[in-house]
Amino acid sequence: MKRISSRDNPAVKHLHALATSARDRRREGETLLDGAHLLEVALARGAALRQVVVSESGKSLQEIARLLARCNPDILVEVPDRVFAHVSPVDSPSGVLARIAIPVQPDALSVVDTCVVLDGVQDPGNLGTILRTAAAVGVGDVLLTPGCAQAWSPRVLRAAMGAHFGLRLWEGCDVGAALAGFPGAILAADLRDAVELYALDLQGPVAWLFGSEGLGLSAAVAALATQRVLIPMPGGMESLNVGVAAGVCLFEQLRQRRSGR
Repeated sequence: MKRISSRDNPAVKHLHALATSARDRRREGETLLDGAHLLEVALARGAALRQVVVSESGKSLQEIARLLARCNPDILVEVPDRVFAHVSPVDSPSGVLARIAIPVQPDALSVVDTCVVLDGVQDPGNLGTILRTAAAVGVGDVLLTPGCAQAWSPRVLRAAMGAHFGLRLWEGCDVGAALAGFPGAILAADLRDAVELYALDLQGPVAWLFGSEGLGLSAAVAALATQRVLIPMPGGMESLNVGVAAGVCLFEQLRQRRSGR
C-alpha cells in the first residue's frame, strides 16, 4: 500500500478538489465515495475504483480492513488522519474513501416505464433521499433538470446510500424532449386543481414530477403534467418535504402494482 503524508502531494490536491468543487468533478469526470458502506456497494456492483484512500486510524477498523482486502493493492493509499480530514468530503471523516469515474451519459434517452423527474431540487440530502427511494421501488430512470444539485456529488452519494449504482441518472436533462411520446401519465405533485393520490390508478407507467424545495416546479416542467396530484394531509400541514412527498407517491404506486389496485 502506498503512503502519502503531505497535503502538498498532487494526488492529495486532486482529492481535495474533488471533495470541494462541483466544477472540478465535472471537468475531471470523477467523484468520491465516502465511507465503508459506499465502498462495499461499489465493490459488490463491480464499479471501477481508480483509487482507495484510507486514514491511519481507519486502517485498523475491521470493517474497513475487510474491504481493503478486496481491493486491488495497486490502488490503495494510506494517509495520516490530518490529511484524510483535509480530503474528506464530509465533516466527520469516515476513515476510507474511493475515487471513481462519473458514468458517461448516453446521447439518447427514451423513457417508457415509470421514472422520476426532479426539477431544481438543490438540497443534497433531499436529492439523495429521492434517489434512494427510487432505487428501492425499482424505478430505473431519474431525470434531473439543470437547476438540480450535482447528482454525483459526495454528499448526494452519501445520502443515497448506494442507490446510484442501480439507477440511470440523466443530469441537465431536457425533460420536455425526454418525455415526448411518454406512454403513461405525467403526474405533478402540487396543491392546485389536484386529484388525491389515493384516488388515482397508478398501475401503468408514470413520470413523476417533483419540484424544488422552495419554488416547486418551474412553469415549463409543470406544463408537461397530464394531472396534478395532491397528497392528503388531514393533520393540517400545508406541505411535505420533497423527499417525503416522493416517497409517499412512489410507494403508493408500488403498492398498487403489487396488489392490483
